[in-house]
Amino acid sequence: MFASYRRLFALPGALAFTLSGLLGRLAFSMTGVSTVLLVTARRDSYALAGAVTAVGTVATALGLPLLGRLVDRYGQRRVARPGVLCALGPLLGLPLCAYTGAPAWTLLLCAAAASVLPNLGGMARARWAHLLRADPAARQTANSFEQVLDELCFTAGPVLGTLLCTTLLPEAGLLAAAALGCTGTLLFAAQRRTEPPVTPAADRATNGALRVGGLRVLVPAFFAAGLVFGSIEVSTVAYADAAGQRPLAGGLLAMMAAGSAVSGLLLGLARPRRSPAARLLAGAAAMAALLLLPLAAGLAGAGPWLLAPALLLAGAGTAPTMVAGLSLVQELVPAGQLNEAMGLTVSGILAGISTGAALGGTLAQHTTGAGTAAPGLGYALPAGAALLALLTVLLGYRRLRPAAAAPGQTYSYSATVVPSGSTRGRSAVRTPPSRS
Repeated sequence: MFASYRRLFALPGALAFTLSGLLGRLAFSMTGVSTVLLVTARRDSYALAGAVTAVGTVATALGLPLLGRLVDRYGQRRVARPGVLCALGPLLGLPLCAYTGAPAWTLLLCAAAASVLPNLGGMARARWAHLLRADPAARQTANSFEQVLDELCFTAGPVLGTLLCTTLLPEAGLLAAAALGCTGTLLFAAQRRTEPPVTPAADRATNGALRVGGLRVLVPAFFAAGLVFGSIEVSTVAYADAAGQRPLAGGLLAMMAAGSAVSGLLLGLARPRRSPAARLLAGAAAMAALLLLPLAAGLAGAGPWLLAPALLLAGAGTAPTMVAGLSLVQELVPAGQLNEAMGLTVSGILAGISTGAALGGTLAQHTTGAGTAAPGLGYALPAGAALLALLTVLLGYRRLRPAAAAPGQTYSYSATVVPSGSTRGRSAVRTPPSRS
């Protein structure tokens, strides 16, 4: 049944870069909750904790595309190693400043400086795109598996960070994140035979990746998806709290992550029969429809045991959308700009998560307080965000089809497979898509 995944990891070096990258990605998912727990424990201020995490998120969203452009120009290894070493100091400095009572601005500075941590998820997808450039079906399997890893990290990371901060000491979460991030990134960068070759300067586009018309559609669509993720997390916590079942909030959110992970695994087993653009449209439509289920359950006043399956099914619509969207990035963007484009998509998601969390918190404040009786109304926000993603894809659909590129600007993939790590005899040729 899982022969498709076995074929992926039969490629030389694939398992090594996947496992090492997983360590670094787990560290990234731990930092947010670990920072909040650290600052609230040492400074007794949720306001300062929120400010520190917000500064870190904004700095990361701004820095990822710039780091991606450096990776495209100089290669993954030459950027990842100094990047993680530069981030190591601020990651260790933040708990030190919090512990010693340093001024609040030092915490903000450390959070911003730690944003140079490399985007290993985007780098891993770039490696799959290079290794499987002649096999679109295998690329979908790889992208599906990467989405499952994302769900695993963003479910297990906060749990691990919380466990370390509450059972050992408040600084333990960030110290562990620094150790995992540094180790994972250095091991990932050491896997040289799977690293994509750097595009020669003469063949590299001089304009930014956003000049690709399709990416100007995908980044807003990913922002809308981020709105879904950020708002549904806050709405679920608020709903469980209003029902007197706040300890169940984590389990409810895990149900949505499980639905996404299962649908991602199953998607990787299927052979794609439609274009990535058509799959993205179908995924966005499914996500918008399925997110009506928790809204209906919430408005009906359903208990956690009925809300859980609604969230499970709602989660099943997110993975196909994300997988198709990231597959489109690989298809539309020239190889010499792929890491920058991946950074832009992650920045869009992070901006959406932050905005969604803020809007969700504001809505929850007005729908779950004393004298209100509509805690389920909070689920209208993720449902509306999913509809926004669908409308964004619909309105920009023409730009998402490579067939719409100007003559002489389409992609061409030959069937010749080049041994991993080798750039000689490379026969997969990619010419830039339309820049309209």
